[in-house]
Amino acid sequence: MSGHQSVLLEESIALLNPKPGGFYVDLTFGRGGTSRAILEKIGPRGRLLAFDKDLEALSSPEAIALKKQYANLQLVHSDYRSASEYLSANNYPLADGITADLGVSSPQFDEGERGFSYRMDGPLDMRMDQSASLTAAMVLNTYSPQKLLQIFEKYGEEEEAKRAVKGIVHRREEIPFTRTLELVEVLKNSFSNKRLSKKGHPAKKIFQALRIEVNQELSSLEKMLEEIPFHLKENGRLVIISFHSLEDRLVKNNFRELSVEEIDRHSPVNPQKKDFRIVTRKPLVAEEKEIDSNIRAHSAKLRALERK
Repeated sequence: MSGHQSVLLEESIALLNPKPGGFYVDLTFGRGGTSRAILEKIGPRGRLLAFDKDLEALSSPEAIALKKQYANLQLVHSDYRSASEYLSANNYPLADGITADLGVSSPQFDEGERGFSYRMDGPLDMRMDQSASLTAAMVLNTYSPQKLLQIFEKYGEEEEAKRAVKGIVHRREEIPFTRTLELVEVLKNSFSNKRLSKKGHPAKKIFQALRIEVNQELSSLEKMLEEIPFHLKENGRLVIISFHSLEDRLVKNNFRELSVEEIDRHSPVNPQKKDFRIVTRKPLVAEEKEIDSNIRAHSAKLRALERK
């Protein structure tokens, strides 16, 4: 069993408020922490549909144990960008609640062979869906310097992205990248002393940018946010936990667009009514006690939307 801890679990379940006999959707099964909490609330007459694009998650000991314990759990190997299509194609009813935890699960970070970690050696992979073709090594070795700069600045918000690109291009002209610690070494040799002296691992932002690019995380999130709220029934809630500003901005803006009433310029007294309302005016964040026991909770933000 993994040591994975679901972040803001109590808070997300409280907002989702699973009811006995209800139908719920977990868009990010991971290691099953949220799914288990939902299953405990909905009882045997309820149903839970859980998605994950990582086959290792769906075949993990946690998944096997939950499937054995709960006959009303269905697991689906799919990116959440395709969840709306799956629900429609298979004639699922509108859901009482839908949830997503956008973080990378601990086993993915903690296993060097997955290539997500900048602290241990492994192949430059970073695919959440291991049936996908694009890897981090392919990005590093084949993308133009301009495209690398773009993703490092946009997805990593790396202030010394130009230095990183210069070091990467110089190295790949001699020897292609294949391993995570090769990249870490190049970055450490490329960044200024001022950059290296800052808090946090110097490779963190570049690894984040590569992971987002490999998995097309932001485009998947945008598509999911556009479609999945309309699979909620009346009073059903969408509860999402994000872990960096790029994700949280997308969630915040989407919720606002779906809920904020706009004044019709031709009829100022008749605002355009919206079908949703924001439940969390400000995002919920982890308390110090949770952060102390799970450092990954420090950047988590929880937002909820309700269909009227």
